[in-house]
Amino acid sequence: MVKRKGMSVLVCMLLVLTVFAAGCSKGGSGTADSPGGVTEPKPGTDTPAQEQTEITLGYYSDGKSDAKMKELITTFTDKHPNITVKTQSAPYGQFYQKLDTQIAAGKAPDVWLSDGALVMKYAERGTLKDVTEWINKDLNKEDYYGLEFNKDAEGHYWGIPQGIQIGVLYYNKDLFDKAGISYPEDSWTWEDLKLAAEKLTVDASGKTAVDASFDANSVSQFGLTFFSITEGWFSVLKSYGGGILDETNTKSIVDSPENKQAMEWIVDGMNRGIFTDPVDLKSFQSSMAVFPSGSAAMRIGIYARVQAANEAGLNYDVALLPTGPDGKRFAPVIANSWVISAKADDAKAQAAWEWMKFWATEDEVQKEWAALGEAVPVKKSVANSDVFLTSGANPANRQAFLDSFEFAGTLDTNAVWEEWVSKFNENAERAFLGDTPVEETLKKANEDIQKVLDGFYK
Repeated sequence: MVKRKGMSVLVCMLLVLTVFAAGCSKGGSGTADSPGGVTEPKPGTDTPAQEQTEITLGYYSDGKSDAKMKELITTFTDKHPNITVKTQSAPYGQFYQKLDTQIAAGKAPDVWLSDGALVMKYAERGTLKDVTEWINKDLNKEDYYGLEFNKDAEGHYWGIPQGIQIGVLYYNKDLFDKAGISYPEDSWTWEDLKLAAEKLTVDASGKTAVDASFDANSVSQFGLTFFSITEGWFSVLKSYGGGILDETNTKSIVDSPENKQAMEWIVDGMNRGIFTDPVDLKSFQSSMAVFPSGSAAMRIGIYARVQAANEAGLNYDVALLPTGPDGKRFAPVIANSWVISAKADDAKAQAAWEWMKFWATEDEVQKEWAALGEAVPVKKSVANSDVFLTSGANPANRQAFLDSFEFAGTLDTNAVWEEWVSKFNENAERAFLGDTPVEETLKKANEDIQKVLDGFYK
């Protein structure tokens, strides 16, 4: 049983709309607020007067997405004149640093945009309202991608996706053409990928990794760039039949034969210079710069990586991630989501839900956000339309992102996700650099991760 410290359960929010409907009267301007804080109905309509509610909405953004978000907020408040929205936005790192401080002080925004990997961290610590009842009442679940990725083991929903990030295989078509290699196919296994990567890895003297005199210490072009849980090792471990946590997300299963086989596949690629290892990555401005710079032929990447590749003018496309030895395939998912603070009172929580519902259900909102190219649209009707599939820019095979939902899963997210990921990375890096054997690495990682889990769940 998962322990949820201080978790509260929301059960009566639907009554708030009834409260809003009280005091119905006709007349007035339809736009100005009354002295009593009640928005008067539009003339000639039966729309009841509604109490004014102000909510604080927090989100992380860059300049372009911030401008679009404010446009959409204006559209929302035009449609909901009884709701006023104050915003708090900042770049990703700053936003979460401030948010954690606000949560600790009991002053979090009423509704905020949560990184999908952190929703369960907030939910299991009692920071969020349960939105299950609202979803069941107001949304047709079949219309959306990703709702299930915010559902806990007991069936409770803790947010609705703002946009979906899902992993696929990116490949540089020019580098494949230059090497005379066929583009990745959906039938590829990880071994097929490695065979192609050998031919696509080039050292300083122009020799590939299939050449006996190839120098793995002076690689100028990598076959695959590989880093992080999301865009690296997790997909490989899962498709080999392994993983990090059991189905309760409270027990480590790292030290398994399947993970050993997957890790040995990874370490072999790094030792031979075919895949970027942690030292290789430090020679670039950032780990994410390797593929857009043309220094790697392939990468595992989420949808957001489209922006950097397009800005670099890369000639590339995407394909499904390869399968493991037994034909299993796995695509990592991050469902960045709107969530409601547990501290929000009933009126603010209801207004926050109206914002979330507006975001999810309005086609125009979904289309305008999709045009930014930041994420796969949440609403299936928009994701499967030309708005997303044929927007004119690379990649051509955007259908691969949608097809990947068939074998997609979360990153074993829980209340201590950041902590256990850190412990795995610490240990894995020693294996990736050849400092410790894989078997020893997994045993130590298993002990360290279980200690983190026990610190919260026992």
